[in-house]
Amino acid sequence: MMSSSDITGILDNSKELDRLRKEQEDILLEINRLHKKLQTAPEVVEKPGDNSLARLKILYTQAKDLSDSEAQISSLLINQLDTLLPSGQGQPRRRIGKGKEGNEQKRKRVKTESDISRMSNLKGEQVAARVTPRNADKDEWFVVKVIHFDKESKEVEVLDEEPGDDEEGSGQRQYKLPMGNIIPFPKSNDPSGAPDFPPGSHVLAVYPGTTALYKATVVHGHRKRKTDDYVLEFDDDEEDGSLPQRTVPFHKVVALPEGHRQ
Repeated sequence: MMSSSDITGILDNSKELDRLRKEQEDILLEINRLHKKLQTAPEVVEKPGDNSLARLKILYTQAKDLSDSEAQISSLLINQLDTLLPSGQGQPRRRIGKGKEGNEQKRKRVKTESDISRMSNLKGEQVAARVTPRNADKDEWFVVKVIHFDKESKEVEVLDEEPGDDEEGSGQRQYKLPMGNIIPFPKSNDPSGAPDFPPGSHVLAVYPGTTALYKATVVHGHRKRKTDDYVLEFDDDEEDGSLPQRTVPFHKVVALPEGHRQ
């Protein structure tokens, strides 16, 4: 049965989606203004003190980050609705998609190109990575640093800078992982541009004091707190018969991957 909290969560995410799109529209307008300026007078960039190109780069970066956030919130909304729909009611949407193979292939191609562009910009960044294969009994996610992205093989080379005690030896460990095993973290200096997962949402978050990520439930979102932290309850984190509430920075929380096993 659908509860008021379910409806509230969907409405909150819908509002967030609307906000992200409006921000993107504003940025697009400014990008277009700059484009027009540069087309009309390209020589302006050679003048001392002109920051047109630097400003354009910042705008493109903001547009990309907003687009990534929009994709995360859209996926979360789809998961919320699929959970609430009666069994089988979500099937027609999938059958319709199969009938439009051309559009489906186009969407997949655009998404792949977007993912490749995003991965190319992550060198040196910390990301969340699933280091276990698809057929593993459970998924293990760690904070790692991106070393290199191979556009041909679409593999991401990452470094686990703090391997656990059970690792062989004490050195750092490298992995080559497919793009689907990588989730970028929100920018730590941009709380307003990060997804705002509402209370009750399931997320993947870095457990305090570790570099491992686990499934958790949002108790309090980060935008309503002055510290920009989430308050979370981690699955299987029981103490004295209850789940303790843990504080986690917003930039260490990402959307829960579909089909996550823990």
